[in-house]
Amino acid sequence: MDRLRRRARPENKLRICDDEELRNRAEVAQREAERARFLAEANPGDEELAQRAADAEEANQAASAALDNASDFLTFRALPRPVLEDLIAEHPPTEKQSEEGAVFNPDTFPAALISAASLDGMSREEAEELLNTWSAPDANALWEAAWQVQQESRVELGKG
Repeated sequence: MDRLRRRARPENKLRICDDEELRNRAEVAQREAERARFLAEANPGDEELAQRAADAEEANQAASAALDNASDFLTFRALPRPVLEDLIAEHPPTEKQSEEGAVFNPDTFPAALISAASLDGMSREEAEELLNTWSAPDANALWEAAWQVQQESRVELGKG
């Protein structure tokens, strides 16, 4: 039981980087490293392919480090189940939202969850501000980062 009690709750990081060129370079470097590694593994003993794979991996690591340096990260942690349930209860859907199948009020709950799950000390007002001022895809990514970690399971049934 001690080990089970000490389990860390899941965490999720959201990368924020406005440098599209840098993001693209990192993606290309990662794909090139994967391809080079695949070719080297498919041709064991081919020193030239092994060197290309090593060079591609080095370029990938450099591109990844450059992207990390140019990025900001927001980290979210899964809330204990009772805390999440209380938070949902504090933001009940309106009658119309409930008729549409909503479990919580989509106008008020996202900012509350983002704030509650944030390990960066983001206030509810700050979360609301970001949700209201960021583009729809960026705001959705912020919401998803906080919500998805609440749904993450790290247990398996029937495996053994």
